Amino acid sequence: MANLDMMRRLQEPNSTKIVLLVMDGLGGLPREAGGPTELEAANTPLMDRLAKDGVLGQIVPVGPGITPGSGPAHLALFGYDPIEFDVGRGVIEAAGIGLEVNEGDLAARGNFCTVDAEGKITDRRAGRISTAKSKPLVDKLRGIGLDGAIAEVEVLREYRFSLLLRGPNLSPNIEETDPLTTGQPPLPAVGLDKASEHAAKLVNDWVAEARRRLADQPAANALTLRGFSTDPNLPKFKPIYGLDPACVAVYPMYRGVSRLVGMKVINFDGETPADEFAAVGEHWQRHDYFFIHIKKTDSLGEDGNFDGKAAFIEQVDQAISGLLDLNPDVLAITGDHSTPSRMRYHSWHPVPLLLWAPETVRSDSATAFGESQCASGGLGTFASAELMPIMMAHARRLQKYGA
Repeated sequence: MANLDMMRRLQEPNSTKIVLLVMDGLGGLPREAGGPTELEAANTPLMDRLAKDGVLGQIVPVGPGITPGSGPAHLALFGYDPIEFDVGRGVIEAAGIGLEVNEGDLAARGNFCTVDAEGKITDRRAGRISTAKSKPLVDKLRGIGLDGAIAEVEVLREYRFSLLLRGPNLSPNIEETDPLTTGQPPLPAVGLDKASEHAAKLVNDWVAEARRRLADQPAANALTLRGFSTDPNLPKFKPIYGLDPACVAVYPMYRGVSRLVGMKVINFDGETPADEFAAVGEHWQRHDYFFIHIKKTDSLGEDGNFDGKAAFIEQVDQAISGLLDLNPDVLAITGDHSTPSRMRYHSWHPVPLLLWAPETVRSDSATAFGESQCASGGLGTFASAELMPIMMAHARRLQKYGA
């Protein structure tokens, strides 16, 4: 794993620019044996050109065989050991919408879901209801009284919301209530140690009243909670790397993890890859490191939509000229994890990586950007947390180590 103390010691000032483009859930699997993955099926002439001029490889977010959540997968991309820095999704989502989560507060990410007459989940995402439809539902959940804490609830995006409890003795070591499958009822919140039992009881009290208020809804008539957590006090990105970092992302989760490490989150209009790349261009002179997050590759993978995921990768490729026009010194294109549409969920498979750095890269024999060629690429397979030192080196921002 990357050594943050070493990065602090070796950082070297320079005017070079680094761009990390993350297509969430980029890695995939063939639809049938011997066929292409979603990335390989996509028509991506610009990324293929970058692959020919650059070098390919694979990254492993947490460890071999370990399926990562989005939080640890992104922290790894920023060079943080995802085992050492274990950050819950709740605090990441809350930070993403600007909620102040103090040490001792309890945050959780909520999903509206659909349950049948027996209380069993039939849709874990309530039909992916829109943000506009979620807002009045969240309003229904405001003001739920608790004996020993104050509850705040805010819309995140689509079917997601943020729950924040403020009060004493709110230990976050609580079992998630999402069974991660249909045909089962939402699980109760369970404190995993004595210190967490009080907070778990408050959560269950809140959920019981929330369920009562949602009972008449046609789709979002129940909810689940994930990622119970509090402020992690992470080391900050800028002092570690000597870079002035910025985040361009549509979804709160990824804005949140960026805020937690001290990145500037750029606000912009629009949601398309072209809109995101244009926002980078507008702020190009103000920062020297840009993290760009693209979400729909992951959502389409979770929906099992192979053709849709491939088509969206093509949309990213069509827009990527907007980034190339800015002449970054280092451009890395990858994902935080794999989300094969065949599996409809995150997976443990290594993630394809393309590194383009025209002044310093040692090219391999790649002719296209895809899993098969990445598996034999010149960078090999390595931990995601090692990508930051590699990008820093190609940007000529690291001093020599030792005499």
